[in-house]
Amino acid sequence: MKKVNFKKYYDHITTDTYHDVPDEVFDILEEYRKAEQAYHSKINYHKAYYSLDRDDGIEHSALFVSLSPDEIYERKLTREQLHAAIASLPDKQAKRIYAHYFLGMSKTAIAKAERVTEKAIRKSIERGLIYMEQYLKNNL
Repeated sequence: MKKVNFKKYYDHITTDTYHDVPDEVFDILEEYRKAEQAYHSKINYHKAYYSLDRDDGIEHSALFVSLSPDEIYERKLTREQLHAAIASLPDKQAKRIYAHYFLGMSKTAIAKAERVTEKAIRKSIERGLIYMEQYLKNNL
């Protein structure tokens, strides 16, 4: 048995906390500490301590390319056409499609909420999508 200060191994412990641990546990803790130290040394050596999650705009500029005015207008038109197609559906079908595709609900969850079978929801969504496809083809 060895006496170990847990503050040395766990960042969330802020005060010295000593406990007796078996030799196997001590060896594992030391192995972890050395691996962690080697990892941090490697990061510092390669100057790889910059992260895309740093909130300095690097991630935003890399992921979010600014759209041209044409692309913005095209997206707006597409969104309006999609909303018009959904609005042309019967109310129940429109709510089911909205819940599944926009709110991310599963068909099973929608079925439970409406107290119907999952098959009924699936068929309703399929028919709604077919109707929306026809609506968009006819109105474009």
